[in-house]
Amino acid sequence: MEEQQLRRKKKKSKGKMVKKKRKTQQQKPQSNILFSLLLAAISTNANANKFLIKQCLNHLYLSLSQEFSSPIISLLPVLLKSKCAEIVCRSVEIIGALSLMSLELNEMISLDGEIVKGLILLLGSTKRKISMAACNAILDLSTTAAGQQRLLELSAMDKLILCFVQAFKSLAGIVSLCADVIMFKEDDFPVMLLHAACTLINSCTIEQMQNIQTELSDSLLIYLRRLWVEVSKQRLCSNYLKCGEEKGFYTSNIKTNNLAESIFRLSITRGQCQGPADIDNVKRSIFNQGEATFECFLSNYWEVSPHLIRDAEKASTRQDNVFSPFVQFLKSKEAVHSLLPSMLKSITSCPPIASDELNILHFIKDVRNHLGCPIIYHQDIRVIKTQSGEELHYFQEKSNSCCLAPHILHIDDILKCEEAYKEGYSIALRGMEFRFQSIAAIADGLASLFGQPSAGVNMYLTPPNSQGLACHSDDHCVFICQLMGVKKWTIFPRSSLQLPRLYEPIDKCHSFEVENKLIDERKQFLLEEGDILYIPRGFPHEAKTIIDDDEFDKNAEFSLHLTLAIEIEPPFAWDGFIQVALCCWDQKQKVYPDAYGDTVSGSLHVMSVNLLHIAIKQLGNVDPALRKACLVGAFSSSSSNEGWLGTNQRTLFWHLISKINNELKFSDALKLLEEAVQKHEDPLDQVRWVKDLIFKEEVKRSQRSDTDNGCGFHILCNHRERAETVFMEVKSKFWKEIVFEEVEQCYKVMLEKYRKVRKQYTDGMLSLHCITGDS
Repeated sequence: MEEQQLRRKKKKSKGKMVKKKRKTQQQKPQSNILFSLLLAAISTNANANKFLIKQCLNHLYLSLSQEFSSPIISLLPVLLKSKCAEIVCRSVEIIGALSLMSLELNEMISLDGEIVKGLILLLGSTKRKISMAACNAILDLSTTAAGQQRLLELSAMDKLILCFVQAFKSLAGIVSLCADVIMFKEDDFPVMLLHAACTLINSCTIEQMQNIQTELSDSLLIYLRRLWVEVSKQRLCSNYLKCGEEKGFYTSNIKTNNLAESIFRLSITRGQCQGPADIDNVKRSIFNQGEATFECFLSNYWEVSPHLIRDAEKASTRQDNVFSPFVQFLKSKEAVHSLLPSMLKSITSCPPIASDELNILHFIKDVRNHLGCPIIYHQDIRVIKTQSGEELHYFQEKSNSCCLAPHILHIDDILKCEEAYKEGYSIALRGMEFRFQSIAAIADGLASLFGQPSAGVNMYLTPPNSQGLACHSDDHCVFICQLMGVKKWTIFPRSSLQLPRLYEPIDKCHSFEVENKLIDERKQFLLEEGDILYIPRGFPHEAKTIIDDDEFDKNAEFSLHLTLAIEIEPPFAWDGFIQVALCCWDQKQKVYPDAYGDTVSGSLHVMSVNLLHIAIKQLGNVDPALRKACLVGAFSSSSSNEGWLGTNQRTLFWHLISKINNELKFSDALKLLEEAVQKHEDPLDQVRWVKDLIFKEEVKRSQRSDTDNGCGFHILCNHRERAETVFMEVKSKFWKEIVFEEVEQCYKVMLEKYRKVRKQYTDGMLSLHCITGDS
């Protein structure tokens, strides 16, 4: 019995397969018949054969999920030009459906320029159903990278933006959120256009964004930023619609992070930061006694000793002072603490960008899912006070670093910040240069003044009788700019002449450590409005609004100051400049392992250069002079002060080159390489940026060789005496043949690469902030 049932099942299954095979065999001829009918109808008299064409297209559309004959695609450009709206719409629907069927068909459609051009042209049709169908098809086509790039190549972006600007009726309509998807009480067609435009913007290269007509780009950016204000408010308040509450709203399929990315991308090619600021004005506002004072500062205090710049003439109150716009914005509030909620409601999170990131699109790709989110505790803001030398966080339960989920501040947390201030907590807000245009201009000018890629700005608001951060030292130089109120600063001598490097761990300087220091060695300063205090990296310091001694005849007040930070990143310290010099000189030699008949000679030259790179890096770890900031890229003008700076930098360079020639030994460099090989580390990893940044194309051959890493260690060991001779020759030739002007040119190229990406990041973040009243 079981065997009979099994035979019946097999027979039934076989019958189904036969029927399916017959059906499949019939479909291809059907597609061929449809193609023949359409071709004949179009070729003879398309206007007279409208009914037949419509019938064929309807039948084709309904059978698309089955067998499809690709020759039909060749007829679509003609069908898109039909005077019959029904034929055009059905043809457009077929294009959209084919674009979604498979990657192959999507690519086939994309490669047909006439089809894509036809769709773009139909966006501007006076017949609404045609333009909507065309927009839908463009959205379908843009689901693949091939489709997106083809649409961009054929200027779909300009057409989409133009149609959107013409179509929308209200500025933002009424919007709401449903699970981070933006919903509109707006006509669906402009929303579809906006969705298509954002999709293409978020797949653009920098060059493609620059090709968008400026007027169109600016018009769209204005709309998107105003829309972003409304979206940010609702997200901050967690004002999301629930399922079933969407009555009257049109779902756009535009997510909040998609909107944020479009704003960011459009802004990095338009430039929101009005900088760089007048560098002379930045110099005058900080070093307010004239150019000679700046020269004196560099000679006597820069990276050496704290220095107070007293605003004796109240220069900070002048309208031309670079801090005036921000100070006026602050003073427009009735009370200082009342500005907290309005300010914090209007800012978004600024995700950190890697210090060595040189492609802004890589950064966007990494953070696109989180771009534009509300501020995050620790990353953007801290609410903190110090009691008995210990730092306390107001959001204590959320400040645990072991917590994997970031603490995003919503409206309730923001309102708590005002309460925290009243309880003695300081508000520390990071990245002010990404949130206020006037601060961005100051940071840009200050970075140019000191020849660095960028400068950071933090804001600290401290209530009376309080201390925010505990005693600590920084790995960067800071200028404390007192904008409102007063604050007492205590600076202790640093324990070592060695300047701390950026990102190296620095121990907190707690009270028990302070007690061990001689009381006479500390320096105290009372900062009043307009005063600026410079603290070099490595100096322990603390600040309080508690005025509890007779030295200062002041009452306790609140304090609001900005900290301008100049971070000396590794490539822009002196050992970084000398790494660039070595790379410049080596490229002129054009010696590769295969350049000699004797490959050992070429390999030993390359390895000797690499050993020098490793040894210079190690010397920089112990020699304070090599850790100092290189100011070769500092702003230059025709003034005598700038000429002095240039001469000073040249003199220092030759002094360091001579020192390297005299002190670096082959045995020490070989030992460093041996230690790295034993630890399975890449000894050149920390200096590889030199070749990558300056000579990316020229050094491909040398980078591929075994001598460019630890694999060449055996060559040095097997030919030790010969290797040492080559090393000494290379070191001596480098010292004698290096040309400062050539190094300076390469160094400035590298600096500009860094600056470009930092400027793009700043411009993008400024557009995502909804702060008014600051310019």
